[in-house]
Amino acid sequence: MQQFLQRHRIFFLHFSFWCVYFSFFLYQISSYNKQGQEPDFGKSVVSACLQVGFMMLISYLNYFYLLPRYLVNKNFGRYFLEFSIPFSILITLFIYLKRYQMDGYTFQEKYFYSERFAVQMIWGTLFIVIFVGMLRFAEDWFKLEAVKKEVENEKLIAELRFLKAQINPHFLFNTLNNLYYLAFTQSPNTTEVIAKLSQMMRYMIYDSNHLKVPLSKEIEYMESYISLEKLRLNNQIPVHFTVKGNPEQVMVVPLIFITFLENAFKHGVGNNNPQAWVNISIELHGKACLYTVENSKISVNDKPEKSGVGLQNVQRRLELSYPNQYELCTRDQENSYWVELKLNLN
Repeated sequence: MQQFLQRHRIFFLHFSFWCVYFSFFLYQISSYNKQGQEPDFGKSVVSACLQVGFMMLISYLNYFYLLPRYLVNKNFGRYFLEFSIPFSILITLFIYLKRYQMDGYTFQEKYFYSERFAVQMIWGTLFIVIFVGMLRFAEDWFKLEAVKKEVENEKLIAELRFLKAQINPHFLFNTLNNLYYLAFTQSPNTTEVIAKLSQMMRYMIYDSNHLKVPLSKEIEYMESYISLEKLRLNNQIPVHFTVKGNPEQVMVVPLIFITFLENAFKHGVGNNNPQAWVNISIELHGKACLYTVENSKISVNDKPEKSGVGLQNVQRRLELSYPNQYELCTRDQENSYWVELKLNLN
């Protein structure tokens, strides 16, 4: 029912306006009666229908034909010319018809033959025509805003897809480096790492195409990444990952957390730092999600080159997906690096 009303809201808006106008005019015209007689309701209805029909005729001539053809294109001279001719003809015919209908019917008979009646009819009709014309401009404005919003949404989705597409090669680049290291050291974990990578790629190719995924799937993906890193490091690095709350009932933008985790291993663990450690936590409080990553810092000589692509990517995705709904804080200490991301998931 609500969708039906939304699709036909313009029709219902116009219909409601004319119903109110008809009711008001019917009440007004019912007071005109012959001396000593009760108001003739049937004649009042006919008069009200005549009045509303005339107003609708001239209003929708302007609404459907003149406004879109001339005024919207700023052809003001042609608009006023083509409006004034039918308006003058129709208002003249209506005034004479009104006088004929009310002849001998009301105490105010002389009023219908006065200039005051003609002037009031002209201004009253112009008011209705202008009001209905304003509805036309309001409708066009809302349609334009809807189109602009749709275009903005399409641009937003396109940019999000582009940013998401950047994650895949970024992840593959890091993983291929890991595979190269394992192959170079002839690690027995190489085949297991390839199998784990295949599992992660399925998530990236299929599940991450959705605008949002259950947080539980994102956590599974992060756990797979941690397992892959542990295989590369022969489980020598303590990694603690804790989750508080029920992630099954929470939806998040896919691959929004992984960049911070990648950076923790890339810049905090490296390849040969036995004293390295990584702590990850996700806490859910209602519709709020608190994601924290803290890691040790490796020596300056062991630090890999900084590209900055991953962090720039995730910050832009946060701006697009959670505008004014997130807080990103970092703390660079002497021996550790700390990142905290707060998301409002409403």
